[in-house]
Amino acid sequence: MKFYRFFFKAAAILGLTLFFSSCGPNAQSNAVLGGLIGAGTGAIIGNQSGDAAKGALLGGALGAGTGAFLGDKKDKKNAQQQQRYQNANQQNSRY
Repeated sequence: MKFYRFFFKAAAILGLTLFFSSCGPNAQSNAVLGGLIGAGTGAIIGNQSGDAAKGALLGGALGAGTGAFLGDKKDKKNAQQQQRYQNANQQNSRY
């Protein structure tokens, strides 16, 4: 029982850390969306195994972490594309 409490606290802290460390708009919105989907899925699976609350906590934390990670990748890709666009405009304006 103590192990489960520690595990769920660690998962919640990890999920919140990833959520608050994500800077861009995609990372934050994807973290929220992933957390909601993960919590819902975790509650359904947890209900089948006997504890919906623990399933929701674990699913929410994992979903938020995954959503933040994927959203951060999307933000970085958008920043790279914007940088390429600005570099192309600077080169075109020289001529």
